[in-house]
Amino acid sequence: MSKIISIDLGTGNSVVAVMEHGTPTVLVNSEGQRTTPSVVSYKGNDILVGKTAQNMQVTNPKNTAFSVKRFMGRKYDEAIEDVKRMPYECRKASNGDVRLVLNGVERSPEEVSAQILMKMKKTAEDYLGESITEAVITVPAYFNDTQRQATKDA
Repeated sequence: MSKIISIDLGTGNSVVAVMEHGTPTVLVNSEGQRTTPSVVSYKGNDILVGKTAQNMQVTNPKNTAFSVKRFMGRKYDEAIEDVKRMPYECRKASNGDVRLVLNGVERSPEEVSAQILMKMKKTAEDYLGESITEAVITVPAYFNDTQRQATKDA
């Protein structure tokens, strides 16, 4: 039976942990850090996640997404104040959801968040040396059912 990991998908940073001998262990990512910036950058066919993506915020701001969690499960009209603060383009989808335009492609907040979750999963798999099929992902207490479902979808 594979281990179950815990992921804190944060607005600014994310963390992955696993229980070992009854004690939670926060895992170190490929950059040697316990926290991973919740940032994704798209450049050509490359998708960068974490610290390398965060470094792209200066040179590739229009294609580097951060604070994506703010858009999860929210309609564009609900998130307009957050949309105005982003250097990357955000559009209103036909169903009213927020879409991020990154590298010329419209992406859902869930799709971008999935990139972060995949990096966290890989961190755990590298540490444990086994495939991970189950995870507990934290969400803020103030998240409504739609935002919780969006996190599950990611």
